[in-house]
Amino acid sequence: MGGAVIMSAALMGPAVSVYFNPQLVAGFAGAAMPLVMLVSLVASLIVANGVAEMARELPSAGAFYTYVARGIGPRSGFVTGILMFLAYALLVPAELALIGIYSHDILNDYGVGVPWPIISLVFAAIMLALSWQGISGSLKTALTLFSIEVGVILLLSVVILVKGGAHGLTATPLLPSSSPSGLSGIALGMVFGVLSFVGFESAATLGEEVRDPRRHIPRGIFGAVLLVGVIYLFTTYAEMVGFGTSAVDALVKDTAPFTTLAANYAPWLKLLVGLAGVSSIFAVTMNSHNGIARILFAMGREHMLPRVLAKVHPRHATPSAAIIANTVFAVVVTLGVGTWVGAFNAYAYLGSLLTLAIIPVYILTNLACIRFFATVARDRRNMLKHVVLPVLGMLVMLIPIYGLIWPVPAAPYNLFPYMVVVAIIVSAVIAWVIGKRQPERLSRVGAVLAAGEVDDDLEEQPVRGHRA
Repeated sequence: MGGAVIMSAALMGPAVSVYFNPQLVAGFAGAAMPLVMLVSLVASLIVANGVAEMARELPSAGAFYTYVARGIGPRSGFVTGILMFLAYALLVPAELALIGIYSHDILNDYGVGVPWPIISLVFAAIMLALSWQGISGSLKTALTLFSIEVGVILLLSVVILVKGGAHGLTATPLLPSSSPSGLSGIALGMVFGVLSFVGFESAATLGEEVRDPRRHIPRGIFGAVLLVGVIYLFTTYAEMVGFGTSAVDALVKDTAPFTTLAANYAPWLKLLVGLAGVSSIFAVTMNSHNGIARILFAMGREHMLPRVLAKVHPRHATPSAAIIANTVFAVVVTLGVGTWVGAFNAYAYLGSLLTLAIIPVYILTNLACIRFFATVARDRRNMLKHVVLPVLGMLVMLIPIYGLIWPVPAAPYNLFPYMVVVAIIVSAVIAWVIGKRQPERLSRVGAVLAAGEVDDDLEEQPVRGHRA
């Protein structure tokens, strides 16, 4: 269970979310930024219920892909798989661009000039090497980085609060009235609030690599959301108080607000804050890469993507072909988008887009939970867990979607919802065509369960890797 919690928690990246998402949230919600993080925590816990219940019944490397296929149908499962690919795959280049520009700025402060693309490529190579060796090494690295980053941001937050912040402690950041745009600002801010929690479900992709997945995966999901959610609330409140509720503009315009806070409140922590930021970004990069590689593997194994993606390394028992494919994709997108719009904008734009891609997946998973326990697992049906909470989970995920539709935000954010809709329509058409021409392929969607529970007609062996 510990490995599952760490993978999900590290993928959420407490430091990177605290460093770079609050100013984006504050740009829409103003001083109510910590309130947005609180609302996003509650929303994520509600959504996590449906994910955890399906993970308990169907532990699989395909995670949502498998849950929706079994709960709703293979076509919906295929659409879910495509959306998962977009969300997880875009997270890797978003973080690679961010780690490149952030590390570049840190090095510049010490008189060392290294172009951000070079830095991004170096970290991409490290990511590839660690994932190639197996999930065990990745989790150990994630645990180390996670401990460092959490310790640093909590320490700085305590210092800020003990010193009373800019103008004393206040409840203003937790009041809806602090949002200059009212509820619409809170709704739009939730796009980046939810982005901060994207990854809580990554433990579900370890369904074939942890001991007793039906027990440990659900606990890992809830444990990660609660642990990181409390960290977010505490540190973002300290961040808002540190700048002062009357200095929201300064926070919004600051590309590295926690570095600024360290310089003002604890100069001796400035270097550690920078290193914690780098470690957090890399932990997110590494663990999101592990997640998408296993999703590609699962889809390749079920013949919904090229079968070469189901290739397993003979020595390390890792999805080697999927790992290489995702690394190449991430590097191309990082350099392409980063060169086009700038590294930090690449993070902001890709982050918003991937959040909108994962939200329909959360909604479909909760819908699948309702249907699965109303049919296949009716004897284990619980009204609260399998009806009430899943319905609430679908409703709360509509809030950030509403925020990106009305009032219409500035470009390019106004285009992102329609890009996701196009992706859904295209993937649905592809699923329909496959179902018509090769229904036997579509029927395999979601067929693979945990190791030892693979259907007999599947020739490929599941990824076993190293037990977490």
